[in-house]
Amino acid sequence: MSTNASKQTAAKPAGKSAKKSATASGTKPAPQAKSAAEKKMLTEPEILRMGEDAYMNDDQLAFFKVRLQKLQGDLIKNAGETTENLRETPLVPDPADRATIEEEHALELRTRDRERKLLKKITHSLSCIEEKTYGWCEETGEPIGIARLLARPTATLSLEAQQRRELKQKLYGD
Repeated sequence: MSTNASKQTAAKPAGKSAKKSATASGTKPAPQAKSAAEKKMLTEPEILRMGEDAYMNDDQLAFFKVRLQKLQGDLIKNAGETTENLRETPLVPDPADRATIEEEHALELRTRDRERKLLKKITHSLSCIEEKTYGWCEETGEPIGIARLLARPTATLSLEAQQRRELKQKLYGD
């Protein structure tokens, strides 16, 4: 083997052994390449500055996907904490204290029920992102709008369509 070939072989260890040898020698292995979405995540001001022609492009969809997944994770974590809190209920002999604890539990359960419904909306929104229909009004097909989606990422109706729906509900009941 020539000396040139042995230098190349020594300079380029392959596979897992390369990571082990690099770690053992005290040097850090080279970072793995990140996807385009991980490299540059848009911020709210950047999204708001984008023109109408960029509405719901891949970068915006990635931004809302990350936001919805974070919200979903937070809600699931809260649900787990509620379960733990309910299991750790102390037994208190005073009826007034028991009533207070039960009222706090009822309030927490109502909150979790609203969050459970929100989780369904988040799941629906995430599936719309995968289908590339996120951000478009389900009733009219018009854009919902970036500002509205930033305020309420699970919105499925444009502001006008939502107002019409609420007016109908007010006039004719549910």
